[in-house]
Amino acid sequence: MHLKQRSSMLLKSSAAILAALQVFAGLPQPAFAEDHDGNRSADMQTRSPIKHVIVIIGENRSFDHVFATYVPRDEQHVDNLLSKGIIKADGTPGRNYWMAVQKQAVDNSTDGYRVSPQQKAAYSTLPTPLAGGPTVPYISSLAEAKAVETGLPNDQYYSYLTTGGTGLSHGVPDTRIPHVNSLPPGPFQITPGIPYDAYAASPVHRFYQMWQQLDCDASKATRSNPSGCAGDLFPWVETTIGAGSNGKPQPAPFTEESTGEGSAAMGFYNVQQGDAPYLKYLADHFALSDNYHQAATGGTGMNHIEIGTGDALWFSDGNGNPAVPPSNRMVASGTANAGIVDEIENPNAAPGTNNWYSEDGYGGGSNGKPSYGGGSYSNCSDPNAPGASAVVDYMRALSYKVNPKCEASHYYLLNNYNPGYFGDGTNAYADNSNMNSVFTIPPSTVRNIGNALLDKNISFKYYGDQWNLYKEDPYYQNPADVYCNICNFLAYSTSIMTNPTVRDAHIADTVDLYADIQNGTLPAVSYVKPSGLVDGHPASSKLDLFEGFVKKIVDGVQANPKLWESTAIFVTFDEGGGYYDSGYVQPVDFFGDGTRVPLLVVSAHTRQGHISHDYSDHVSILKFIERNWSLNPLTDRSRDNLPNPESSWENPYVPMNGPAIGDLFGMFDFGGDGGDR
Repeated sequence: MHLKQRSSMLLKSSAAILAALQVFAGLPQPAFAEDHDGNRSADMQTRSPIKHVIVIIGENRSFDHVFATYVPRDEQHVDNLLSKGIIKADGTPGRNYWMAVQKQAVDNSTDGYRVSPQQKAAYSTLPTPLAGGPTVPYISSLAEAKAVETGLPNDQYYSYLTTGGTGLSHGVPDTRIPHVNSLPPGPFQITPGIPYDAYAASPVHRFYQMWQQLDCDASKATRSNPSGCAGDLFPWVETTIGAGSNGKPQPAPFTEESTGEGSAAMGFYNVQQGDAPYLKYLADHFALSDNYHQAATGGTGMNHIEIGTGDALWFSDGNGNPAVPPSNRMVASGTANAGIVDEIENPNAAPGTNNWYSEDGYGGGSNGKPSYGGGSYSNCSDPNAPGASAVVDYMRALSYKVNPKCEASHYYLLNNYNPGYFGDGTNAYADNSNMNSVFTIPPSTVRNIGNALLDKNISFKYYGDQWNLYKEDPYYQNPADVYCNICNFLAYSTSIMTNPTVRDAHIADTVDLYADIQNGTLPAVSYVKPSGLVDGHPASSKLDLFEGFVKKIVDGVQANPKLWESTAIFVTFDEGGGYYDSGYVQPVDFFGDGTRVPLLVVSAHTRQGHISHDYSDHVSILKFIERNWSLNPLTDRSRDNLPNPESSWENPYVPMNGPAIGDLFGMFDFGGDGGDR
C-alpha cells in the first residue's frame, strides 16, 4: 500500500473506508507461440512438472511469530520456540527460555551507530507491550466489506473485516494481555488475551533497526552460529528509536512508551491452541520451510524490490546514472510540498540520547503539506557514511567472505519510498502536484524478473489487489484505495512502465487473477499482492484475513484439476515485521538477510507435511523460476548468482559454503529431480 496510507488508515472511521517518458523501443513485445492445447510453448518448456508459479506475499510476520508451537507430522523436525525448549506447548516459558531473553543496551553519539551496541544487560521484565490498530474495526458491515474488497472466499472471512477492534487508544498499555506490566523478559503468547481475530500493534521493521535487533558480532561467532547474531535487542530498539525520527529531536520526557510500541516484537501465536488454523492446515498437508528469510533487513518496499530484482535500487538522475539524493536542501519549491529534506540515512544517535537516530524515516509532510526529514538512502561504499561502515566492518570480520555489493557513489534505498511511476506510466518522481509525495525514488534501470521473462517469451503477471482503483486514484484520495504501490517491483522500472503494451499486459488486478484461474488462462509466473485490508499487516490488517486471501486462491486452483496438477503456490511474507525470531540469520551482502519468515509451498508435487531446512530467502523464488525455465541470473551482481547451500548432517540450517541460498527445488517431490541436500 502507499507508504502514507497505512498510518492514515489507522485514523479513519469505519464509515470512511467506504506523459512523460517515451516508450522504451528496444523491449521485446509479449508474443507467444501456442501448442495444440492453447498453451504458450515457452511456458511449457520447464525442468519440472511445474508450469505455473503463483507467489502470494503477505505482510510482516516472522516464522516464530506464527509457527512458534508447530509440531510437524511423522518424523519431521521443525526449528521453533517449542522444539528449542524456549517455550512449552501452552506458550509459557520453557526450560531454555534463557536463550531468548532480551537485553537493553547503550548506543550514543560518542560511539556512533553500532550493529552490536555495548553495555548490554538483560531486562528483568519486558517493557510493557502497547496497543496498536483501530479502536473499532475499519469496516462496519458485511455489505461494506464486500464493497471494498474482493479477495476473500466467503462470508465468514468477510465478517472478520467487521470485528477485532482493540477497544484501546493507540500507544497505551495493551491491557488485553494478562500481566502486561510484568511479563518475563522474552517471548510471550499473544492469545487468548488478544483474541486471534483482533488487531494488535505493529513493531518497528526498518533497515538499521533490524541490524541492531539482530545484534550481530563476529567475535561471538560459533560453529553453529557463524554469523554471531544473538537476536536479543528487539524491545530495546522498539523503545529507543522505534519507526524512525524523521530528523525530529527526541521528545521530552522520553520513556519506554514514547515510541508507541513497547515490546510488541516479542508476541507469538499458538497454532496448538487454534491460532493461524489455515496456515497450519497448509503446513500439515503440503511443504513448509523453517529456514526461509526476508532478503533485506528493511521493510516492505525493500523486500519486494529484492523479490523482483534480487538486488537493491539506488538513487539516480532518472536515466540510469547514480546521483546524490537531496540532503538538507529545499525540494518542491513553489508547491505546497516545499520543505527542507534530508533523504540520506544517519542512524548515529542524536547528542544526549541513547539510540535516537539523527535522520531516519519515511519522510514527513508532503501530500499537500511542507516536507521534512526522510532519511532512507545510504552510500555504503563510503567508509564515512553514517551507519554503513558498522555493517560493512562487521561483515569483513566474519570468517567467510561476504561481498557487501556496495558500488561507489551509489546511494541505495533502504526503506519505503514511492516507486518512480504511477499506474498509467507517468513519471511520479517528476510530478510536482501538491497531492504527490516528494519521497519518491527516481525511475530505475535495474533489471527485474519481468525483463528476463520477456526476453524468453515466458508469460507473467503482477496481480495487485485494487490495481484498477489505484490507476484512477494515484494520489490515494479515495479512502477505499489501499493498493500497495511500494510492493509492485515493476512500478519502479522504466523498461516496464513506459511501454504501454508491456505494462497493460503484465500488471493486473486480482479480479483478473480469479478469472484467469477459473478460465485456465493463468500465466507461467504470477506475483500476487493483497490489499492493505487483507495482507495480514499488524495494526492495519489481521492474520486471519490473509489466511482467507490465500484460501480463495488455493481453492480456486484446486477446483481446476489440470491447473492444480501443474501449479506451485508459494505463500510467504515480505518481512518479519520486526517480530522476534530464534532462527539462524546468514549475512549475504550489505542489505541482508533478515529474520526468518514463513514459506509454504502448496502443490500436488510436495510431500505431505515436509519441512525443508535448506537455507533460503526471497531471492530463492527467483532461483526457482530461473532453474525451472532455464533462465540465467538477472545480472552479474544480483543475489541469484549465489550457490545452493551445502550443509552438514549435524546442522542443516547453516550453509558450509556461505553465503549461499537455495532454489527451493528440495521442497518438491519430482521423482528424483530435486530433494533436500
